[in-house]
Amino acid sequence: MPFKFEKLIVWQKSLQLIEKVNVLVKQFPKEELFVLTSQIKRAADSVSLNIAEGSTGQSNPEFLRFLNFAIRSNIEVVACLHIARIRGLIKQADFEDIYTLCDEMLAMLNALKQKLK
Repeated sequence: MPFKFEKLIVWQKSLQLIEKVNVLVKQFPKEELFVLTSQIKRAADSVSLNIAEGSTGQSNPEFLRFLNFAIRSNIEVVACLHIARIRGLIKQADFEDIYTLCDEMLAMLNALKQKLK
């Protein structure tokens, strides 16, 4: 029997985000390993983890709190993408691909929040 979060399409998309970010950062230079590489990977992981953790809460307000954390982490991924682009670490196509996924997930997270209210 699957956990509640595994049924959520936004959580499934968060796994896509993690995969895309992992592929992206493999092209980053070694000097970014403990800087931007670590930051964007942790932010992407955090989106997924907060959705999962919040879904097991005792109440909708608790789940809403974790969805807000997921939203913040999602936006952090976007900010990291901008930094990577400014530093010349990623191609525009990679930026747009992950940016679009983050934008789609943001809309889904906000819709889920509205449903829980």
